[in-house]
Amino acid sequence: MEKQQRQYHWIWRWHFYAGVIFAPFLLILAVTGGIYLFKAEIEQALYKDLYEVAPGTKAMPASHLIAAVKEHYPHAVITRYRPPESADRSAEIGIVDHQVSKTIFMDPYTMQTIGSLNDADRVMDKLEKIHGELMAGTFGDRLVELAACWAVILIITGLYLWQPRQKKRIWGVVLPRFSRGSRTLIRDLHAVPAAWISAGMFFLIMTGLPWSGFWGTQVQNAATNSGEGYPPSIWVGDAPLSTLKTEEVADVGWAAENLPVPQSIQSAYIPISIDDVTAIINERGIQPGYNLYIPQHQTGVYTVSAFPAKAQEEVTMHIDQYTGAVLADYRYDDYGPAGKAIALGITLHKGSQFGILNKCLGLAVCLGMVLVIGSGLLLWRKRKHRLPARPDARVKKGIWLIITALGLFFPLAGASMLLVLLIDQLVKYVKREQAA
Repeated sequence: MEKQQRQYHWIWRWHFYAGVIFAPFLLILAVTGGIYLFKAEIEQALYKDLYEVAPGTKAMPASHLIAAVKEHYPHAVITRYRPPESADRSAEIGIVDHQVSKTIFMDPYTMQTIGSLNDADRVMDKLEKIHGELMAGTFGDRLVELAACWAVILIITGLYLWQPRQKKRIWGVVLPRFSRGSRTLIRDLHAVPAAWISAGMFFLIMTGLPWSGFWGTQVQNAATNSGEGYPPSIWVGDAPLSTLKTEEVADVGWAAENLPVPQSIQSAYIPISIDDVTAIINERGIQPGYNLYIPQHQTGVYTVSAFPAKAQEEVTMHIDQYTGAVLADYRYDDYGPAGKAIALGITLHKGSQFGILNKCLGLAVCLGMVLVIGSGLLLWRKRKHRLPARPDARVKKGIWLIITALGLFFPLAGASMLLVLLIDQLVKYVKREQAA
């Protein structure tokens, strides 16, 4: 019994310190993630005047719309075309004008410019940067990844601390106790909701980590190198000559980011028109809603990216700019098992896979995280000054197996554990020296 108590206290210490350190980051992730679930609805409200047009009888081809944009922006470089996905939706032309990326919204029936938007000013894109990297670049990305990895440790240690010591216990385990004082209530509002949403939190964390810069890159490289990435069968003819990755030229699905970009073979002096390219896309059964990225040099290719709500509808396609040959056609059915699982996890994470039900479940988990974090911080404010003592070596052995496994699986978390242990040993050494 005494050993179990020491083990409990030791796990409590890790849970307590990790929670206090990473609570602010996890709170940011929960709030921004809950808002981002409704990206489509928010952008529709924000940019309604740019998105909506009066339906006409015949939409003009892409070449006409691009020509109209060039008249207004003669020095701009055309980078992207997005056809209207419904009769009352505008067309989008992406440009770079004086080193500023913009999206021009066009009425596809009248060829009138509705308005423009600097890509850097998109509200939801800024929110995504806060969610993914705290708007702090690589350093912020690593902080978010570290917080997410430690959140997994918090879930595991929290479940251990939550599990009832008495069988058939409901209050304080399944339901909070409202008549035992404020501290007990705050404790229950931390532990009980956390237990209820632990599976959802774990799912959101694990489906978000593939986007992270360190752990996600390693997983993506492992999937590619093991053959779980893109299969050779998607290529038409010889393997691509380019060393570019598709993520460097287009915004595509996770499983297609490492896909090498093939090169156009200049068999003719004049590239085919963009209208011919859209006709090829239509023949391949790709519905409007995709983005078509324009080649920027002689060996570049047209890249089609359909990154829709459902993972099963993702498409990445490369088209030779001179011959119109489809050099690669990469879809969900071509993904390996790992690619399919992660692609599906990402759309579930974003709340788009199953529509409003998916969004509401994701929002419930995010709101639950806010409650858990908030009540945890209140517990910290009400904590007793004396923390549980450290366990002896006998208690540590079993727990270290779990901690070591998590540290190896999440290298950033493992490195931070070593740093914490080093600091802990240094503090104890200083105290011994002062006592001597």
